[in-house]
Amino acid sequence: MLKPPFELAALTSATSATATLRPTGCCDEHDSPPPLSSPDAADTPAASRARLIDLDSHLHCSVIGTCLTTGELRKTMARFLFVRDSTDLEVHHEAVALAARGGHIAKALNKLLDQRHEAVVKRFARARDTQVLATLWDEALRQGEIPGAYWATLTHRDVSPELRKKVFGDVHMLSHLVGAANRADIRRLVALERENTELRERADKQQLRSQELAEERERSIMRLEQELADARHEAAQAKAAAASPARPAEELAAAAALVALQTQRREHAERAVAVTAEDAARLRDELEHLGRHAQALHRELAAAETQLREVGDAGSAESPNRAPNRALDAPLRGKRIFYVGGRPSSTPAIRDLVLRHGGEFQRHDGGLEDRKGLLVSGVAWAELVVFPVDCIDHDSAGNLKRLCTRLGIAYLPLRSASVASFAAALANPANDDDGGSRDEGGSGICLKHG
Repeated sequence: MLKPPFELAALTSATSATATLRPTGCCDEHDSPPPLSSPDAADTPAASRARLIDLDSHLHCSVIGTCLTTGELRKTMARFLFVRDSTDLEVHHEAVALAARGGHIAKALNKLLDQRHEAVVKRFARARDTQVLATLWDEALRQGEIPGAYWATLTHRDVSPELRKKVFGDVHMLSHLVGAANRADIRRLVALERENTELRERADKQQLRSQELAEERERSIMRLEQELADARHEAAQAKAAAASPARPAEELAAAAALVALQTQRREHAERAVAVTAEDAARLRDELEHLGRHAQALHRELAAAETQLREVGDAGSAESPNRAPNRALDAPLRGKRIFYVGGRPSSTPAIRDLVLRHGGEFQRHDGGLEDRKGLLVSGVAWAELVVFPVDCIDHDSAGNLKRLCTRLGIAYLPLRSASVASFAAALANPANDDDGGSRDEGGSGICLKHG
């Protein structure tokens, strides 16, 4: 059975190092394991860092692929080769092959690596023994600072063959973990894209309905104001005609009838204006409610798009080890979240979201299958209690709020049980009036009807 490609053979002597066979492919997983360093590395002064050409050629593939982005590598290689029609994989293979030959390309790549990771290299250079260097590597691995730490460790003057083997193995296994995580992120990405499309359609419909109501209200007000003005003008003319002393009896009777008619029209118009004013007030309230609802949908859309970008950044082939600035890291990091109610279809995605951002998650279905007596222990464990108002009964919601108030635990009612609603509420704490313990008056959204 062939040894795995990350298991580096330790150098037992200078003779065994020079006798190591070297396969031709830079990324062939079926080749024999690479040696720890180049045979020429023995000529490197012990007091200086190793260069790229000093490392064994079988390490060039992982160094170039891990420590440089495809954009940086393509830009550097374009100075020496025509790479416009080449794929990223072809540029990577060519860079690995030319780096092993030395010359101007190897020097340019070495200079780019030093400039790219200058701060990390200087920090690692202060390590004076292998143990301290290994500690720095483990810390960088936990924090996700892989590219700079990998280059600084492999080229450090005090690195041992065992540490090189460990570092290479850690980077190799990390590629497998990233691949497995990407498959789960793709599933979440599909669900988020579908939910994002639905939310956009609902927001567009709400906005169109709001505009139609506003235009209809303005037209009704203008029509009634015009009718009232006409009625008042006709009434004034009738009064002026009735006040003339030279009019005969027939004209006075006609004028009196006209005054009565116009008075009746005016009263009718005034009643219509009053009814219209009430309708206008009602429509104004409905418009304000729809506006708040549209704002909530807008926040949920923004949160869904943020999650889509984070999932896309996490699965990007250009920088797989870069940790994006996630908007939910601050409110979720180290937080214990107790989620009550919700839908079975969206709860797993919410749990994965909390765990991915460093939080802890427990769920209670609100009393459908889980006992309601477990709510007390769940609330006592949590730092934040979250429940969607459209997927929980009214009694459970009231009990939760009273229990959280008595224990001093923050609670957060959500507009719906969707992932976007959860992400928007956690990512926009400034929208809460009381710092997390929102109710019907604080959220601006009806907990019963959304």
